[in-house]
Amino acid sequence: MKIQTILGAGGVIGKELAKILPRYTEQVRLVSRHPEKINASDEIFTADLNNLSQVEEAVKGSEVIYLTAGLPYNIKIWQEQWPRIMQNSILACKKYGAKLIFFDNIYIYGKVNGPITENTPYHPCSKKGKVRLQLTQMLTEAWNKGDITGAIVRSADFYGPGADNAPFNLLVLDKLRQHQKAQWICRDNVRYSMTFTPDAASGTALIGNTADAVNQVWHLPASSESVTAGDLIKLSAEIAGASAKHILLKKPMISLTGLFNRNVREMKEMLYQYEHDYIFDSGKFEKRFNVKAATYKEGIIRILQEQ
Repeated sequence: MKIQTILGAGGVIGKELAKILPRYTEQVRLVSRHPEKINASDEIFTADLNNLSQVEEAVKGSEVIYLTAGLPYNIKIWQEQWPRIMQNSILACKKYGAKLIFFDNIYIYGKVNGPITENTPYHPCSKKGKVRLQLTQMLTEAWNKGDITGAIVRSADFYGPGADNAPFNLLVLDKLRQHQKAQWICRDNVRYSMTFTPDAASGTALIGNTADAVNQVWHLPASSESVTAGDLIKLSAEIAGASAKHILLKKPMISLTGLFNRNVREMKEMLYQYEHDYIFDSGKFEKRFNVKAATYKEGIIRILQEQ
């Protein structure tokens, strides 16, 4: 059985994916600058994904490659490094005949009125969304030329065990755990979707191991419950036995904080996701594979129990 390799294995999705892959293969290779084993049998491989020769060595002998890398939330770094990382991944997969599964977000769609599906047109309204569009174009061009096979899997905002930097974990669940008021961004009365990280990892592995799932885009399973951020805060507070009173971080406050905090400043262009309905549709995946995402109640209970 050939190796299945995770490029960028140090993030929350890479770690969750590493837990799932032994269902499909006996050989899992974890690649990052500072890789650490998740399973006792994992092979660890140190590499800089910006370096083509190192990526080629990391890919060598692999049947399926999962690109789950995360870069610092800095647009200059994204513009400089993401295209290089994607090009290196494509060239390495072409050289060794490996399938490339790219774990993506939904910045590429921009502001959407209604549910976001795989057929939603690409109209990125942020600099980071334009970088994601470039990556998608690079990968689909490689498919169309027959250089490689692969798939793009997309996720809504994360929540889940170990997702320490995910907005919902950070602003709601962690605050409630610390007996503080929950916080949220801009508005709490618009519809909001999230993807449970274990569901995202399971779905990614399934796409990587399904022969006819290649050369297309898949939205990973997310609950279809129609809820607002306020509803999710109330549900979390009930589960945690805490007050549902919360603080809204309005745009002027975020702009002021951004003067002193780069991460907040970098987030400013993405605030449209919190000001308008953010409805992620994963019906294509659910129908094809007959799976259902965790409900928000199930996911929140698991996070609060595990942390």
